[in-house]
Amino acid sequence: MPNIASLLKQEISRVARKEVRGETQALKKSSTQYRSDIAALKRRIATLEGLVKRLSKTSARTALPSTKAEPEGTLRFSAKGFAAQRARLGLSAAEAGLLLGVSSQSVYHWEAGKSRPRASQLPAIAGLRKLGKREAAKRLGEMAG
Repeated sequence: MPNIASLLKQEISRVARKEVRGETQALKKSSTQYRSDIAALKRRIATLEGLVKRLSKTSARTALPSTKAEPEGTLRFSAKGFAAQRARLGLSAAEAGLLLGVSSQSVYHWEAGKSRPRASQLPAIAGLRKLGKREAAKRLGEMAG
């Protein structure tokens, strides 16, 4: 014959498990719902951030020309472009300086980006772009002779 105490103990633990299972099921459902809501919000944020990025690039591209204060015909200077031009013509820094009316050290500083040419020197640099190798050699020969 079973002991009444053990039967009572088994029944209490069975009912307790049933109650706990019911409570945890509700918590599991709400936790699952919250996780799916959070995932949806993360996807939405990623989409919106991508849109903001694209719009900022577009607005930056359209804003640059309108904010440009340079009138037409102004001369620009690029250290990299100047170095490439000098290399294309096969000139040393001293020869390029002689053609431009500046020192070879100025030419080195311009190419290194340590300094920029004065506005009065930009037309001479622009004129250098129009020269070919033969024309540059001819002008150097005229200056030397």
